Amino acid sequence: MFPACRYSLQARRCVGALKAVQAEHVAPQVCSTRSSSSTLSRITTHYSVYPRDKDPRWEGVEMERFADEADVVIVGGGPAGLSAAIRLKQLASQHEKELRVCVVEKASQIGAHTLSGACLEPTALSELIPDWKERGAPLNTPVTEDKFSILTEKYRIPVPILPGLPMNNHGNYLVRLGHFVRWLGEQAEELGVELYPGYAASEVLFHEDGSVKGIATNDVGIAKDGSPKDVFERGMELHAKVTLFGEGCHGHLAKQLYKQFNLRGNCEPQTYAIGLKELWVIDEKKWCPGRTEHSVGWPLNRNTYGGSFLYHLNEGEPLVALGFVVGLDYTNPYLSPFREFQRWKHHPSIMSTLEGGNRIAYGARALNEGGFQSIPKLTFPGGMLIGCSPGFMNVPKIKGTHTAMKSGMLAAESAFSKITDENLQSETAGLYIPEYEEAFKKSWIWKELYSVRNIRPSFHNYFGLYGGMVYTGIFYWILRGKEPWTLKHNGLDADQLKPAKDCTPIEYPKPDGKISFDLLSSVALSGTNHDVPVAQNLAIYDVFLLHLEIETQSFSCVYEYVPLETGDGMRLQINAQNCVHCKTCDIKDPSQNINWVVPEGSGGPAYNGM
Repeated sequence: MFPACRYSLQARRCVGALKAVQAEHVAPQVCSTRSSSSTLSRITTHYSVYPRDKDPRWEGVEMERFADEADVVIVGGGPAGLSAAIRLKQLASQHEKELRVCVVEKASQIGAHTLSGACLEPTALSELIPDWKERGAPLNTPVTEDKFSILTEKYRIPVPILPGLPMNNHGNYLVRLGHFVRWLGEQAEELGVELYPGYAASEVLFHEDGSVKGIATNDVGIAKDGSPKDVFERGMELHAKVTLFGEGCHGHLAKQLYKQFNLRGNCEPQTYAIGLKELWVIDEKKWCPGRTEHSVGWPLNRNTYGGSFLYHLNEGEPLVALGFVVGLDYTNPYLSPFREFQRWKHHPSIMSTLEGGNRIAYGARALNEGGFQSIPKLTFPGGMLIGCSPGFMNVPKIKGTHTAMKSGMLAAESAFSKITDENLQSETAGLYIPEYEEAFKKSWIWKELYSVRNIRPSFHNYFGLYGGMVYTGIFYWILRGKEPWTLKHNGLDADQLKPAKDCTPIEYPKPDGKISFDLLSSVALSGTNHDVPVAQNLAIYDVFLLHLEIETQSFSCVYEYVPLETGDGMRLQINAQNCVHCKTCDIKDPSQNINWVVPEGSGGPAYNGM
């Protein structure tokens, strides 16, 4: 993520200039010029870095927000949030209760920010909506064939998938998860759930007693220099008896809540991966609807965790979804997950499927990989964490949708009991619902994650991938996770990079434009757009550190060095309009100097069934 790049000399020059500026007591700003002007432009304008109460441009601006109230507010219109909303309204209908449920979603449409493989295990769906087939759920491709392989540079070594192993997908469905989430949204609306796509929850609100009061949506009408436009409007406050946070992996509000309530005090740090995905229309003769193919090995070395998938979808055309996942605990700063993905597609067993095809979509997102050891405290006064926000992904299965949905359902059931209890006497203004955590520990999610808890950390050994596979074969397949020990992760992903001088540079082949592609053309296929073309969704605390650390080839061309207008150096430029919201810069940054925050509502990628 942060290699020592070819611009290191220019970066050092720019850092030198920045230090000179700092010595003159000027606010931290990027080394840049505009024509003959000596004005320095800020590379980030977020109010968490430049407070508005100290900015004279904000004097006299009306900052009061309109407030509305609901029984339950849900942040995030993904599988967890929508499942919680549906379950709440189901219970309200069964018990003839009036219950107002509001869901805020930062994407312009429900499902537009959703990206996953995806091979869906329908367990939770069948519990939530037993007649999902009759209701037209877009689960069009039952798995008919499983393949698993170890790849070398030129060969594919088949590995049998024994019954009971996590990669056995019998009974599962290959889906375009964005379409499935959109369908869940339709089911929620039919039940009376209020959906608000295009509204990004940017702030947690608190009662005077410290309990969560609700959320505030993002302000709109802010200029690229951080000043208010004439059309500036304050965000809206949504208050609730209880607020459910289902923002997805590494949620911006969840990060605040972890600190506010010390929710991670008794668990290991979360560990992550980056998943990159493409959709292709291929030659119909090569299309095998229902086939799943997974691989490990090349192009990654044995000590870099990762793997790939290739799914043949039955969506009315010869469509395949393929992707590459790299654990963000990698140690070589020269490694580029995007380029590894592009290189992987040139393996003979993959290229033979793609040749003659047409790539139609690209995207990327972070994944939780900490599993059982990294589950935080889920409840706090006024709120609960659900879905991929706390991290319930079953890493060996490469599945988290079913556990996310179930967590939302459990939270809904616990909340409904408390909200409708006429004799309830709450100690805090925001309801504290510990029953959710108790129900979670009694559920099949807890048992499932516990049984596979040691598989991911077992890869931290001298033999890496191969040692982990041997461990899985012996202790999971035979003992089903009942070994009397729990392995630990290696700590924060941000702490894992080695110095560049101790690592071997990686020479990546140039993309051929047929099988492999460059980053800019890939981002163009994600539909990514932000109204404000500046880093208002990337709060950089210390620009000096950023120059020392940043990568010129990120997953979406966000960070790069460009020539100064005077021609005598380079300056750092943040192309925030290219941010696909993968959040990897926030996670992997060695100094934790970057804070990803939500942009104006509806900004970001516009995925269509990713």
